[in-house]
Amino acid sequence: RVTFLAHDGFFIELDQVCLLFDWWKGVLPPLPDKPLLVFVSHRHEDHFNPAVFALADCKADIQFLLGSDFHLTPHNLTKWQETAAKCRRCGKHDTFAPLPGVTVETFPSTDEGVAWMVTVNGQSIFHAGDLNWWHWAEEDLAWNRNMEANFKRYAEPLRGRRVDLAMLPLDSRLKTGGYLGPNYFLNLMEVRRFLPMHQWEDFAFTDEFLSAYPQFAPITVKIHRDGEFLGEL
Repeated sequence: RVTFLAHDGFFIELDQVCLLFDWWKGVLPPLPDKPLLVFVSHRHEDHFNPAVFALADCKADIQFLLGSDFHLTPHNLTKWQETAAKCRRCGKHDTFAPLPGVTVETFPSTDEGVAWMVTVNGQSIFHAGDLNWWHWAEEDLAWNRNMEANFKRYAEPLRGRRVDLAMLPLDSRLKTGGYLGPNYFLNLMEVRRFLPMHQWEDFAFTDEFLSAYPQFAPITVKIHRDGEFLGEL
């Protein structure tokens, strides 16, 4: 059961656990009586709001998994002692099991923080964070070539992986350059469902992408508004 919250925020309910990715705005659905893993890919304000830590006040079985650019200062460790104990700072090449039957893998980002692969009893869910082929027309050729090289290098460990849900940036600010990242990802991995994100509420950009790459239409879940329940995927 998947709910799109806003921008790059998703709430996913599985049989044994709930996953919350990059929630910084939008209304959360009611939290089921299951463990909750909260993923924060990095500290940019369109991925992270410190208010997310308030979830620990109403949810006992919760863990916060934070991308590698987060630093818990001595002041915050004292101020939020109980919440800080539920936080794990994740490196760029980590693999660990936060709960029985759950494996989390991290990958470097071409911006800050990490991307996430979460496997729960054989179901794989990928949230790219800001790992993307950022091709900006206003940048010089060398910058864009370096971005391309880094993106392909960081994404290479995903080659051939089967992914049930892939949440990938499809950013209209890049114009047709925004097609590069998802097109590469969807050819690199075996993706069952593609959920566009990082769209700045320009949801029609998905149709523009699919006009250029109609082969991805059968696997693409179109998002129309913030807070949309996308159903069981």
